Amino acid sequence: QVQLVESGGGLVQAGGSLRLSCSASGRTASTLAMAWFRQAPGKEREFVAAISWQSVTTYYADSVKGRFTISRTNAKNTVYLQMNSLKPEDTAVYYCSANGKNMELSGYNYWGQGTQVTVSS
Repeated sequence: QVQLVESGGGLVQAGGSLRLSCSASGRTASTLAMAWFRQAPGKEREFVAAISWQSVTTYYADSVKGRFTISRTNAKNTVYLQMNSLKPEDTAVYYCSANGKNMELSGYNYWGQGTQVTVSS
C-alpha cells in the first residue's frame, strides 16, 4: 500500500499563490505517476495535474494550464503543486493521488486525505 500525506492548503486572496506538497510512503517502488485532483462543494472530482515518475512528463487540466506547475523529487517521493494567479473558482479540496496500476486516470488508486484551498475575491 501507498500512504500519502498532503500539506500546504489554506486561505489566499485572488491573484496569490500557494504550494501544495504530498509525500508518499510505503510500497512506492512501482509508482507510475502521481497527480493532483480537486473537488469543490456539490461538484464531481476534477483532474488538475499529473506527472509521470520516470519521464517527468506533465499533464494539466485546461483550467489550470499556465498557472499551476506540478513537480516531484524521486528521493523523497514528494510531489508539489505550485499554484499561481489563483482564482476564486480554484477553491476546492485538493487531493494527492498515486498511480500504481496503469498510465490512465483509472490507475490512480491511492489517495491522500485532502487539503482545503480557499481563494477569496
